[in-house]
Amino acid sequence: MKKIFFLFFLICGVSFSQNLEETIYTAAETFISNKNEVSLKLLTQQETSFKNRVETKDEQLALIFLQCNKGYYLDEHSELIEAISTYEDALKRFNNNKLSKLSDFDIIENCLKPLGNLYTKTGDYTNAVSTINQYIYLAEKSKNTKHQISGAINLAKLYQTINKHETVLKIVDNAYKFPNIDSHQKALLQSIKANSLVSLNNYEAVSHLKSTSTSSSFENHKQNYVTELQKGNYSEALNSFNKAKKYLSEIHVSARGLAKFYVEEAQLYHLLKQPNEALKSLQQAIKMLLPSFNKNGLPSKKDLYPENTFIDIFDLYAAIQNNPKQALESYDLSFYVSHLLQENWTSQETKIFNETSNRIRSERCIDILFNTYKQTKNKSLLFEAFQYSENNKASVLKDMSQKKMRLKQFPDDSLLTKEFKLLKAQEYYTGLLVKEQLGANKASTVNHLSEKLSAISFQLKTLKTAIAKKYPENNKETSLERFQSKLVKDEAILVEYFFGKNTLYQFIISKKDITIESIQLTEEVRNNMIRFIHLFDDASIINNDINNYTNQAHAIFKLLKFNKLSNHKNVVVIPDGLLNFIPFEALITSKTTSTSFSRMPFVVKSQNIIYNSSATFYQTESKRGKNKGLLGFFPVFENTNQKLTYSINEAKAIKKEMNSSIFMNSKASKNNFLKNASKYSILHLSTHASSGDFINPANISFYNDTLFLNELYSLDLNPDLVVLSACETGIGKLYKGEGAMSIARGFQYAGAENLLFSLWQINDLSTSQIIQSFYENYNKSESAYVANYQSKIEYLENEAISNVKKSPYYWSAFVYYGTLEPTKPDKAIFYIIFGIFIASIVLLLILKYKNHGRNTRRISS
Repeated sequence: MKKIFFLFFLICGVSFSQNLEETIYTAAETFISNKNEVSLKLLTQQETSFKNRVETKDEQLALIFLQCNKGYYLDEHSELIEAISTYEDALKRFNNNKLSKLSDFDIIENCLKPLGNLYTKTGDYTNAVSTINQYIYLAEKSKNTKHQISGAINLAKLYQTINKHETVLKIVDNAYKFPNIDSHQKALLQSIKANSLVSLNNYEAVSHLKSTSTSSSFENHKQNYVTELQKGNYSEALNSFNKAKKYLSEIHVSARGLAKFYVEEAQLYHLLKQPNEALKSLQQAIKMLLPSFNKNGLPSKKDLYPENTFIDIFDLYAAIQNNPKQALESYDLSFYVSHLLQENWTSQETKIFNETSNRIRSERCIDILFNTYKQTKNKSLLFEAFQYSENNKASVLKDMSQKKMRLKQFPDDSLLTKEFKLLKAQEYYTGLLVKEQLGANKASTVNHLSEKLSAISFQLKTLKTAIAKKYPENNKETSLERFQSKLVKDEAILVEYFFGKNTLYQFIISKKDITIESIQLTEEVRNNMIRFIHLFDDASIINNDINNYTNQAHAIFKLLKFNKLSNHKNVVVIPDGLLNFIPFEALITSKTTSTSFSRMPFVVKSQNIIYNSSATFYQTESKRGKNKGLLGFFPVFENTNQKLTYSINEAKAIKKEMNSSIFMNSKASKNNFLKNASKYSILHLSTHASSGDFINPANISFYNDTLFLNELYSLDLNPDLVVLSACETGIGKLYKGEGAMSIARGFQYAGAENLLFSLWQINDLSTSQIIQSFYENYNKSESAYVANYQSKIEYLENEAISNVKKSPYYWSAFVYYGTLEPTKPDKAIFYIIFGIFIASIVLLLILKYKNHGRNTRRISS
């Protein structure tokens, strides 16, 4: 009897499963046969129901089929973010259920390829690379040449978008080696290669490529247009462009493709100084992306969606305008769309890649406001311009800082806890991927890590939506008064630089005022800055020609208009671009013929320089943790050619001055650092470090291993101070706005607000002397910015140090980024005051006693 019941339920279960599977396929096919908004709405409702019911792998596969068709429709109708979300869910479902073993369903063609293209469209370059590499790997495994070539084409297009043209050429040349390339793919590869060759100004190679080209008439004319445009022959470019336009009807071009075509046309008319024609083309582009928009002019924000073509449209529209207000409104729409796109990015690499376009736009907005200010003298425009500068300063660091502050405020919130755990995992796997790509680079391992990162990205996006609903953005407008209030408290002045393409802007905020200066960034000006920075490449350069140094240091002082700050003792500097590598303390305030460094009028003699990555960080009030002592790491590297002899002196000085735990030699391991770093309020690392290169990221050495930049990103630290007594800890690949991708930045990302680090290579007795002096002063004041300043002054005034060793090469390498902590009261002064107070009381008592004695004698007499 039991067997009969079991068989009955089994048959019913199979029947139900088949019915559900068939129901899903029927729903998908019904939608495919009649695609419109109404059928999409119904399909979405059905999808939600199916998600809660699917159990078997066949049902899961049916749902994936439905989602891929839904994603395709959403992509075609410019619902890009919804399309991405749908494809991501389909891919996650496919991988989690290991459906590649069950079916020959083409996940590459139906999901991975469109998803990779969507990431590229929305500027999510990290996920795009990861996704394309995943399907190239799958294509290699299945020996599917067509998909391998397709992957190469899409990867090349992606790298072309981010101007990595040398990489593009390598990818294309490797793709050419595949057998049986069809004519369409070959034409695409040739077109991509030609565009990158043009960007590299290799016209001879372009000409050779044309002679063997199999491209269509449209592609040939389009290529001629690109070549003439790059050469600056705009009339010839327009002629070729119009010829290509005639063939548009013969090729399939999406609405988005047409919009991009009209934007190119508008850019060409703009270069030919035909603004009316350019505006007509832009209106055509807008109507391609917004079919229901029937007006002239600009759409409103509510009409827009995350699509980077809008940014190209609004940026060009603004550039054409003569009216400053209309230009700023158009740029504002570009920033708005950029923000919509950014909401869907999860990796910091993607955010940094996209900083450049925002920077260029910010400079144009500052230009407009500065020129308007010169005419109107309206001071409110200056703070508005300052905000454009500030919005592009260390935005990734700011974002992480806000997340950490929110988690501190709500430590028991499971959403925030999970988000932070995923962010740490993302950086951990990114670090592993970086190391793998530097090493053996096994395709299977790279693919596995890429899949991990994709899965984390999917989860972060889901969490982000939930968190945004629970904690809506608090768009508090930062006021000038708030900055000035902080400056009054710190007895300081703030100077922020914006290093643009054409102009270096200097914003000065004092207790009562805000001013702006502009410096034209000519080639000569840039070269002067670079020459000054290179004076610190080696100790001998300055000492071999001291007069050259003093002349250059004074010239840079004047160039950066630092004399405008001369009446202020504490100066907060927010550097930008090349200025990140200039030690402002070592600038010379007036001309001098002296060759004695201790007598030179260095900025440090009259002013205390404190740096920060952004004015927002300076403004943020930070709470100091309870003093839990200092953790010091000193690998020393004895018996090697990298021995750090003077590092031992540093360790002794720290032990003398501070409550500390010191890890020396083999105990100064990477593992010990990772285990203990979060337990101490001060971290001190005296070791070797590297700024990295175009292949290797910045890194810092421990006794037995190397800690790479991405590994630092995955740490959660909250020290009061980090001291990096190592070479090049402040140097790294420079990204506009975000700054140098250095070890110091890695510690900032991990949670350190106050850092002392070096800008160039220096391993010398002078370092240990300065560090010793720093901790002596820190022990007295508990203020890092005061201790840093005093250590440099004491070094210059120390008569036991030779003039050669007083070169700024030795003492100005260390810069302090952080807050201006108030110094603790000097106990000696307290005892003196207390002693005077006690002495005064005793004196008063004595006088009172004497007076009382005189009065007694008078009465008795």
